[in-house]
Amino acid sequence: MMRRAYQTDLSDAEWKIIEPYLPAQNNTGRPRTHATREILNAIFYILRSGCAWRLLPHDFPPWKTVHHYFRTWRLDGTWERLNAALRERLRIRLGRDPQPSAGIVDSQSVKSTGVGGKERGYDGGKKVKGRKRHLLVDTQGLVLKARVHGADIMDRDGIKLLLEQGRELFSRLSHLWLDASYNGQGKGKDWVEKTLGWTAQTVKRPSRRRWVPEGVEIDWEKILPPAGFIVLPRRWVVERTFSWIDQNRRMSKDYERLPESGEAFIYVAMSRLMVRRLARK
Repeated sequence: MMRRAYQTDLSDAEWKIIEPYLPAQNNTGRPRTHATREILNAIFYILRSGCAWRLLPHDFPPWKTVHHYFRTWRLDGTWERLNAALRERLRIRLGRDPQPSAGIVDSQSVKSTGVGGKERGYDGGKKVKGRKRHLLVDTQGLVLKARVHGADIMDRDGIKLLLEQGRELFSRLSHLWLDASYNGQGKGKDWVEKTLGWTAQTVKRPSRRRWVPEGVEIDWEKILPPAGFIVLPRRWVVERTFSWIDQNRRMSKDYERLPESGEAFIYVAMSRLMVRRLARK
């Protein structure tokens, strides 16, 4: 009996795009009783709706089966490879080289829940207790690499965790845009330039003050409006990526016991977004 479709289900055109990048069925052992497409639809449902594994609707395959495949594809790198394959395909459609030459790095501190697990901490700057999602994206905002770690790890140290395999994974990458939190002697920006051999540019907030004649004193706090939100060159791209990811309720907080599961869900979210774009005529 066919079930009614959910908004998160893959269309036929989307499934045709994504199917070749999924692991083939093993010829040995017990045959599958549930279609791969249905398992993938269930994972996309959990991502978008934010429900717990055990609350997965009964018209999907059993939650233990769905979780098994999510975990297996996390361990064997399927989610990251799927993200990379779809990203390269989308970049080609946009008229760009499959491998980017420049990227943007930033982090997002997210609150954790009572699930527990390792690598949790307190971000004193953002006043957030939980984890950080550290992203490297290309100039289109597509995720190149994701790393989840404790929120107590400062950005200039977290970038080393994010880019420890940067040269091996992205042979054409040579330039990064960063914010001021990555400055520090021997850390962050300096580490990128000296260890990876890439150039790095700090994008700073523009000064609110204007030139005045010498000797004239001005109370800037009275005549200038509050700084508020300012769209910064290049940095807005990665902020938009965080917004794309946050539209999925599973990503509204860090619900995962393992940081690796949080990384996998980032790749799942970006894969769902990219396959939707690729299926458009």
